[in-house]
Parts: sequence; structure tokens; C-alpha cells
Amino acid sequence: MTTGVGRRTYLDVLRGVAVLVMIEAHVIDSWTRVADRGSQAFGWSLIVGGFGAPLFLFLAGVALPLSAGSKARRTGDPRAAARAVQKRGLEIFALAFLFRLQAMLLSGGSLYTLLKVDILNIMGPAIVATAFLWGLASSTRGRLVAFGAATAAIAFSTPIVRAFGWLAWLPDPIEGYIRPIPGLTNFSTFPWAAFVPAGAVAGVLIDRARTSEDEARLYVRLAAGAVGLASAAYAASFLPTPYARSDFWTSSPAFFFMRAGIMTFAIAVAYWWERRPGAGGRWSAMQVLGQTSLFIYWIHVEMVYGLLSTPLHSALTLRQAWGALAVFCLFMLLCADLKVRVAHWWGSYGWAVAIRGHSAGKAQKQA
Repeated sequence: MTTGVGRRTYLDVLRGVAVLVMIEAHVIDSWTRVADRGSQAFGWSLIVGGFGAPLFLFLAGVALPLSAGSKARRTGDPRAAARAVQKRGLEIFALAFLFRLQAMLLSGGSLYTLLKVDILNIMGPAIVATAFLWGLASSTRGRLVAFGAATAAIAFSTPIVRAFGWLAWLPDPIEGYIRPIPGLTNFSTFPWAAFVPAGAVAGVLIDRARTSEDEARLYVRLAAGAVGLASAAYAASFLPTPYARSDFWTSSPAFFFMRAGIMTFAIAVAYWWERRPGAGGRWSAMQVLGQTSLFIYWIHVEMVYGLLSTPLHSALTLRQAWGALAVFCLFMLLCADLKVRVAHWWGSYGWAVAIRGHSAGKAQKQA
């Protein structure tokens, strides 16, 4: 018997993993003392933490065809569905500046800090552009080709774009969106934006799965393809580079596609993890973190890098930093769970209480 596909909670789980990896990257970076930063263990901590940002971008891409496809099937208007997703991308872009404004007000800094380019600055426009491609193509094959071409174009051109001399003539706030500028750029379009259409490739395939049986077969193929992609990219990393200047850890297409393959495989792992006996119907910490990922991102950065944690900045051994990380992650989980409960209460009762209060006040005035 075939069964329909319900909420894909495994994507929430994987997004929750991304939240933990993101927190790990920031805590270890901010709180570890200088003396421990040259150790091999610290280097591996950075490598693990380096998967947080691409995983968020990749999962944003996965969610895009699922959201647009659902809206299109409900309304019968693909263009309106694409515009709705583009609107969400613009909202994320606006939130990037609001986030910087909050950081400036809480921890100080010049107005120039508002121009810093962080992950939300890249994620928002990348969602807008990828949603545009989704609406431009009218078939599954067309969307796969469009997303694949966009991914390859950005990834393979990154070493070239980063070496362009004429970009230096652009104002720094504009150049910073194209390639990294120390002190201004944490993320840049090349190559970070490519993770969104890369995720959208997987999202289109997932959106096609209408039954749980289809989805199970899909993840067998996706897992195999992901292993093949990551293995091929790893092998390619040992070949002579065709670029005049390329760094494996920052601009190499081989490293980009290795990560894309690993993250695709991680979706399959999360899927099978949620299919294990007894997985459904129980409270899941990873799902809670995944469903509140933007909220956690919003509050934790200031706590880790801001004035609240000043005594901890570069003050802990690596072992102590990992211990503090465990405590901090637990605190973030409590904050996420509280946020979910408050949102549920407000959705169920809050509006009703507010409406009753407004009606009662209006009745008193009329009396």
C-alpha cells in the first residue's frame, strides 16, 4: 500500500544539526585562548564548524522548491509561488541589516559595521535568484538544469572572480558581496551563494516524491550519487589546478563539490534516521533546534561574541571551551523550546485573549 508524504521532519533534524555545528564554530572561535589555536584539535574543530554555514545555505536551497511547489499546487499559479519565495528572500536580506543594527546598539561599533556581509546578506539574494530560476523553468528537468548550471557557474568561476584586479575599483561594500574583504566580509557570493541552487537540485527531486515509497527509493539514489560526487571531487583535488590562483579551503571547486556531496548524503542519513522504529511522535531536540534555527542564530551570536560574554573571549583552554559549548548548547535548546511553547500559546490563545480584551474595552467605551 502506498502512503503519502507528510511533514519532512528529517529536514528539521538536519537543520538542528546545522544549528549545533554553527554554535560550535562560534563558541570555539570566540572563547578559545590564543595558546590553543595552533593545536591539531583546534584545527579539526574549525573544519567541523566550517560545515555549519554551507549546510544552512544548502538546506535553504532544498526548502525552496518544496515551498514553491507546494504553493504552486495549492494556487495553480507557479509565478505567484515563485514571487512568494522571492519575498521571503528579500525579508531575510532585510533581516541581515536589522541583525547588524542590533549588534551595533548592544555591543557598540561604527555605522560602517552595518555594511558587513554575513550569511544572511548572501542567503537572501541567493534565494531570490534561485526562486526566479524556479519560476522561469516550467518542468522538473528544466529546473534541474537551471539549478545545476547556476551552481557550476558560481563554483567554477570563484577562483577567477576572486583574482579580478578591476574589482578593487569598486566601493568596498559592493566588492565585499563579490569576494572577501578582510574586516568587512564573512561570506561572499563566490562561492557561498552556489550552495542555495545546489540544495535546490536536491529539493526538486524531493518535491517530486509524492509517496513514502517514492521517497525511500529516491534517498537510495541520492545517497549513491552523493558518495560519487564527493569521491570524484576529492580525487580531483589531487590533480593539477587549472587556475592561476586557487586555495583548497576557500575557493576550490573541488572542496565546494566535496561539501555538496557530503551534505546531500547527510540528508539521506537524516531521512533514514527519522525512519527508525519509534522515531515518530516523540519530542526531538534536533527538530526543535531546526524549527527555530533563525531565532537561535539571532540570539546566540551576540551572546558568544558580544559584551555579555566578554570575560570568556579568548580565555578558555580548548577543553574548557568544549565544556562551555556543551552547557551553552543546552541553554540554547531551552531557549528554543521556550520560544516554540510561547509561539504555540500565542497561536492558540494569545490572539483570542487580545481580541477578547479589545472587545471588552470597546464595549466599556460604548457603555
